Amino acid sequence: MDKSFWKAGHPPTLLAAFLYFDLSFMVWVMLGPLGVQIANDMGLDAAQKGIMVATPILAGALLRIVMGVLVDHLKPKKAGLIGQLIVVGALGWAWLGGIHSFQQVLILGMLLGFAGASFAVALPLASRWYPPQHQGTALGIAGAGNSGTVLAALFAPGLAVAFGWNSVFGLALIPLGVALAVYLLFAKDSPECPPAKSMAEYLHVLRDKDAWWFMFFYSVTFGGFVGLASSLTIYFNTQYGLSPVTAGYFTAACVFAGSLVRPIGGILADRIGGIRSLLIMYTLAALFLLAVSVGMPTPILALAVIVPAMLALGMGNGAVFQLVPQRFRREIGVMTGLVGMAGGVGGFYLASSLGYSRQLTGSYQTGFIIFACLALVALVGLVKVKTRWRTTWGAPGVAGARI
Repeated sequence: MDKSFWKAGHPPTLLAAFLYFDLSFMVWVMLGPLGVQIANDMGLDAAQKGIMVATPILAGALLRIVMGVLVDHLKPKKAGLIGQLIVVGALGWAWLGGIHSFQQVLILGMLLGFAGASFAVALPLASRWYPPQHQGTALGIAGAGNSGTVLAALFAPGLAVAFGWNSVFGLALIPLGVALAVYLLFAKDSPECPPAKSMAEYLHVLRDKDAWWFMFFYSVTFGGFVGLASSLTIYFNTQYGLSPVTAGYFTAACVFAGSLVRPIGGILADRIGGIRSLLIMYTLAALFLLAVSVGMPTPILALAVIVPAMLALGMGNGAVFQLVPQRFRREIGVMTGLVGMAGGVGGFYLASSLGYSRQLTGSYQTGFIIFACLALVALVGLVKVKTRWRTTWGAPGVAGARI
């Protein structure tokens, strides 16, 4: 990593953004690792399992727009504080009042969407402190907070066995309280925060076709990552008969791979350009997702195929957000919300489609194949726009960074 990076921005804010994002993501996907126990107690079918784990993803996707607007109007730090307090309140309600029905699970999932919406706060909070040539690295580090999904997969099933799955919601309040304290002490808004925009200006961004391309590209990379992170515990349990705890360990390995390499994806994109990075990542993701769809005979072989798929998707996340600030630097708040929303929608689609695929066909194959095809469509789309991007806003001397 370039030594000048640590002098270019505000490391305490970067740390606070990472920790806030990390533990928010932990609780955002919590229903996935707990899904086997919850489904067993409530007698849920495959489609209901898919909807259960997909609901927080969809809620988080839609709330990213709301949080993106709050970021521009209240500045990132205050917007993040509001989101964290709502999540703490939701977990407190679930823990003290108990979750007794599928409908209550869905309500909790919608409230946990505010944790997923932390994306729209943490990234602008960090991004605004750093110049263009360090955007990939800064947003890769802040975005590595999606590693919180590892914590959920690693610890939630075991804690549910020891204390009951409802108690896990209360236990989650402990690390969330630590993250909130760090956030209040160290996070600081950049002096370069742009003025708030009117709703007409937000809608104006959607008239730019590049905004739609970024939304689609991220719906595949992040959608694939979070959709799998939320679904793999149930997948390994259903497909291979692994216990909830063992399935959680397998899921944690996959998610760790995808989250660990997000900063590497951002650094690589800073070095060779985001477009070139994404061309490689979409190709690899499509190939490994197609391999998963075939159905590996053992869980170890399935793990060996899913891990590289998650690596490709994780690095793709970092590469997309190396490009977004170059194209939409002054609109980074609303664009983070829009692009993040699209990523959540992609995750909702993948998680729910895997459940419905299993329910209707008795296999997950169709769900995996369709998403692999979406990765191929993204690859074709990137080839279509790369020349225009490199010769306009990505021209040397315009953005000050590799495109």
